[in-house]
This record gives sequence, structure tokens and C-alpha cells, in this order.
Amino acid sequence: MLLVLDTSVVAKWFKEEEGTDLALRIREDFHKGVHEIIVPDLLLYEISNALRFDKKFTSDLITDAINSLFEMDIIITVPSGDLISCAVKIAIDNEITVYDAIYIALSLRIDGTFITADEKLYGKIKEIENCKLLSNGVLSPQDE
Repeated sequence: MLLVLDTSVVAKWFKEEEGTDLALRIREDFHKGVHEIIVPDLLLYEISNALRFDKKFTSDLITDAINSLFEMDIIITVPSGDLISCAVKIAIDNEITVYDAIYIALSLRIDGTFITADEKLYGKIKEIENCKLLSNGVLSPQDE
């Protein structure tokens, strides 16, 4: 199964907060080969920024976190013009940011599942079939 995770999910790999257990289960399943994880390169900037504003993280810890994402061998992709066009349409149609929409557009392009922990965002996109809220449970192989 192809998963596109947004920053609200991946940040939970580094910070203990509500839903961390579910986010860690996705990461564990990835390591077991249950899922593939694909993200736009935007995630690297967003994770760096999210950790930068957490006083527990030094610049070295932020760098280590980002390096760990590279070491995991998740697929990090640079969006094309067509993908950005799709994201802009999704953003306008659903009244969300293009930053959020790029994850959804990517998941649609690869016929994958987009997972977010952002309840406000999910409230605006829940009608898009491939979008899931982390707190609704982690996907298992039977869900494929």
C-alpha cells in the first residue's frame, strides 16, 4: 500500500503527542514492508520548521531528525508542474492551502492513501475518498 503522510503525522515520530502511537505504528509497518511511504520534499521543510519551534530540539537534533528520514529510504519526490496544478485546484475547491493540497494531489497521482492528523484539515477534505484521519485508526494489510 502506498501512503502519503503529511507533517502532522511524521512530526509524531519525533515528538510525543496525541496520536504518536498510531504514527509510530505506520513507521513500524513501513520498516516491515507493509507500506511504502511517499512524501513531497515540502515535508522536509515543514518538519524542520515544526521542530525548530519546539524548545526541546536543538539544531543538531533537528538535523538528526531530517537525516533519519533520508536514512529510512522513504520516497521523497519533487512535485511537477502538473502536480502543482492539481494541488492548486484541490486547494481552491476545498478551501485549504496549496501546502496541504500537494500531499493530497500526490496521493491521488500515485493511487495512494493520504493520512493526516490535522482534524481541521480533514474536516475540509473528508469527502475525498483516499484521505484518512490518523485518529480513525492505522491502516492494516487487510484494508488494502
